[in-house]
Amino acid sequence: MEWLYNLFFEQSALQAVVILSLITAIGLALGKIHVCGISLGVTFVFFMGILAGHLGFSVNPQIVSYAESFGLVLFVYVLGLQVGPGFFSSFQKGGYQLNLLSLGVILLGTFMTVGLCMVTPVSLPDMVGILCGATTNTPALGAAQQTLKQLGEPTSGAALSCAVTYPLGVLGVILAIILLRKFFVRKVDLEEREHEDPKHTYIATFQVHNPAVFNMSVQDIAKLCHSKFVISRLWHNGTVSIPTSDTIVRENDRLLVITTEKDAPSLTILFGEQENRDWNKEDIDWNAIDSQLISKHIIISRPEINGKKLGSLRLRNTYGINISRVLRSGVQLLATPGLVLQLGDRLTVVGEAAAIHNVEKVLGNTVKTLKDPNLASIFTGIVLGLIVGSIPIAVPGVSSPVKLGLAGGPIVVGILIGAYGPRFHLLTYTTRSASLMLRGIGLSLYLACLGLDAGGHFFETVMRPEGALWVGLGFLITFIPVFIMALVAMRLCHLDFGNTCGMLCGSMANPMALNYANDIIPNDNPAVSYATVYPLGMFLRVIIAQLILMLFL
Repeated sequence: MEWLYNLFFEQSALQAVVILSLITAIGLALGKIHVCGISLGVTFVFFMGILAGHLGFSVNPQIVSYAESFGLVLFVYVLGLQVGPGFFSSFQKGGYQLNLLSLGVILLGTFMTVGLCMVTPVSLPDMVGILCGATTNTPALGAAQQTLKQLGEPTSGAALSCAVTYPLGVLGVILAIILLRKFFVRKVDLEEREHEDPKHTYIATFQVHNPAVFNMSVQDIAKLCHSKFVISRLWHNGTVSIPTSDTIVRENDRLLVITTEKDAPSLTILFGEQENRDWNKEDIDWNAIDSQLISKHIIISRPEINGKKLGSLRLRNTYGINISRVLRSGVQLLATPGLVLQLGDRLTVVGEAAAIHNVEKVLGNTVKTLKDPNLASIFTGIVLGLIVGSIPIAVPGVSSPVKLGLAGGPIVVGILIGAYGPRFHLLTYTTRSASLMLRGIGLSLYLACLGLDAGGHFFETVMRPEGALWVGLGFLITFIPVFIMALVAMRLCHLDFGNTCGMLCGSMANPMALNYANDIIPNDNPAVSYATVYPLGMFLRVIIAQLILMLFL
């Protein structure tokens, strides 16, 4: 049985794979267990690693360092790719208010961390670890550890303090939500309010009664109005057609228009009259509207189309069809000529069956092609992220240059490539399942190594007075900023309870608390607000963890 002992205890590459795989598999299985409706998910891998380290399992330190670094880089880069397309649009319209409130949560926690470090015996590296655990942000911990290595400081204290405070970091946000709902939420706060989305499409029909636009072409009418719109169908004397930019609009014509809801009143003034029929229901059979035209969804699967503007394809004039909407990552976009298309976009095409068939050949519409992951672009992006993370950045008042590091560089590059990659014809599309798989592997690997490294001294630390102090300080950093900004959001900014919960969970990078909020709130406002503030919140947490150490250590 010596071979079995060697497999688990003799340090080698094989033993490292076995131990880390077991830690990950058992941790993921236990993470699915719900207690009072709460589960830790992939985070349980972290605690399984701590238990394994405490029981005496160890892996070659160089292998652990490599696996931990690679897992962190993979996780944050793919995370950046995922949030990139919506990162900059999250600042538009109502998104800026949510992001400002999220920034308030982040800054309050940061100021508390620095202040508590000054009035307690806890060292700054340990306090930054407490901050990372209290905000359940493992990428920020990775960034902090890289900064500590850069400064020549030990990293074990930050990992230990993060591990000790992490559980209450999860529960603290949930407890704040429970107390808010019990004692501070009014009936009006529970009413469902529409989350403002400036890009969400709105469909309406108009009758042309304005003499100012009689006998004008569609392109000339568009020049009269600053609002963006697409005319999907035009009825003239009962005959339906697909309008082009040269189509003449006449008196009493009926137009099916895709625009945004805020622009509908101005288009009513432009055309003359808006009909009362609601075209925005999900159960509308578009093919039953008329017998001559059909409506079909076509997916862009040809790499040659990636990054091109919709107008440059000249599909309307060439094939006599109209593209009314574009669905991207679950968001409906208006199909304007200047819209930059991306691989995986789903276009709603209206026209005759033969014409639509020809458009399919141009765009691809082959789902099987999209299932192949673009691994080359992922590894290229990782290399670029590591290069960016290694660039020294001079910050006034900081003795040594700041580097974004293993966590900051890849997430910045991931966000930029996710947002602007298609404009440079980069193939950034990854299926949702592949994205979740890559993120899951990276995060699991990082957490397993992190826990294994911290496990040797975890329980003896918890039992010491300083361990209890870490737990208490972590809970304060979790609970106080969340509770204060929740009251500010509901009482001063008049947000409903659902959007407030989503903002709080996103600013704390706490998906477990979001699951709880989704269970107690019937609408999807928490999820929408979470997605709005999460990208900026995650980015700031990673940068702030480094800046605190650079400025005050």
